Amino acid sequence: MPRSRPSRLRPHRSRSRARSRLTVALVLLCFVGPLSTDMYLPAFPRMTAELRTDASGVQLTLTSFLAGMTAGHLVFGPLSDRYGRRGPLFAGTAVCAVATALCAVAPGLGWLVVLRFVAGFSEAAGVVIGRAVVTDVAQGASAARLFGVLMTLSGTAPVLAPLAGGAVIGAAGWRGVFWLLAGVALLVTAAVVVAVPESLPPSRRRTGSGGELLRTVREVAGDGAYAGYTLAYAFAFGTLFCYVAGSPFLLQNVLGLSVGVSSMTFAGGAVCTALAGAVSAWLVGRIAPERLLRTGVRTVLAGTVSLLGAAVAGVLTVAGCLVSMAVVCGGLGLVLTNATSLALARVPDAAGTGSALLGTAQSALGAVVATLAGLGGADTAVPLFTAMTVCGAGAVGAVGAARRAGRVPARVRVRSEG
Repeated sequence: MPRSRPSRLRPHRSRSRARSRLTVALVLLCFVGPLSTDMYLPAFPRMTAELRTDASGVQLTLTSFLAGMTAGHLVFGPLSDRYGRRGPLFAGTAVCAVATALCAVAPGLGWLVVLRFVAGFSEAAGVVIGRAVVTDVAQGASAARLFGVLMTLSGTAPVLAPLAGGAVIGAAGWRGVFWLLAGVALLVTAAVVVAVPESLPPSRRRTGSGGELLRTVREVAGDGAYAGYTLAYAFAFGTLFCYVAGSPFLLQNVLGLSVGVSSMTFAGGAVCTALAGAVSAWLVGRIAPERLLRTGVRTVLAGTVSLLGAAVAGVLTVAGCLVSMAVVCGGLGLVLTNATSLALARVPDAAGTGSALLGTAQSALGAVVATLAGLGGADTAVPLFTAMTVCGAGAVGAVGAARRAGRVPARVRVRSEG
């Protein structure tokens, strides 16, 4: 009898350890993107001088990385639905490590722009396939809980990246940042090999020609509930992206905060979003993800409306702005986790494609609204808060549309080989 007890517990412990390793690997996959975009930002002035270019030239290295990520979403998602998760994921992370290392030795701006595009393209594999893996191994409340855990842990990356980048730049210059990022990408590749199993069995893979892949894209995008949840995610991310793009002008030019205080304030918003993700992960077993999502989008809209009203009335204060932004960031934590899980739950047999379209919608809408938010100049917050409010209202409307369309059965079904 004493010997049988450990034998019964061993499989459970083994599964628990495997799930823990997988969670760590998925967190690392989430870390690389924010680190790759935020860590080298403090080096822009040095890069401008060393590469003999201007600010727009250095900015192009960031733009090319984001463009590569957008293109990579559309490639790696469908590939993972057809060939499984591990192969494309390993290929993407390995290429990302090599391309990032080459960025560290790039002889000029042109090479750096090209290599950053390649790094962004390959890095997209981790983002899009990581979400698909979550959908493969968890459903319903479990998936929403896992997405909440990932957001909580990976939410520290935007806070830590500029601080770590500043320290590395001071010691090793901007090229040292890329060597460090290459090391992180190599670590992620090793984590994929060790901890990420093949979560998509052959019987659930999408087979057929290129035309079949396009048909799958149409089926996924044509599912009304999936489209609604995806748009809710995209609009919520648009709200966040508006704030990210406009925060330096809002905090310094409009509110008069110093650079140091502005950085701390921005980090506080990221912490609020991460904490809300943790709360969502804790609540999702007690409250349905749909209800948490509705609460989140309404909270985001309420916070943006209060900000816009104060700006229009000319009564915007530092305290009022920070409180309202904390409300917005808290709502975003509820939206981003639950909208993701609910969208991909509609297309479990094409989760890679669903994740790809979700990421593409996020990037495209974020880029558009962030541009519109800055049209009014650097000394007024009205355009910024208007764009944020429009996004908040769009998220509320999208959730309502998804709820109505959710009564219709999902359109994407399992298609076995042969």
